[in-house]
Amino acid sequence: MNVKTRRNVNMSHSYQSGFALLVVLFILLVIIGASWGY
Repeated sequence: MNVKTRRNVNMSHSYQSGFALLVVLFILLVIIGASWGY
């Protein structure tokens, strides 16, 4: 049961890391788009 719980935590952590990376990329795209607009 300990291994299963650890696996779930690891999957959740990787999901949060991927989501954070997508947010950073989206913010960079918005900044680049704003600079191109101006």
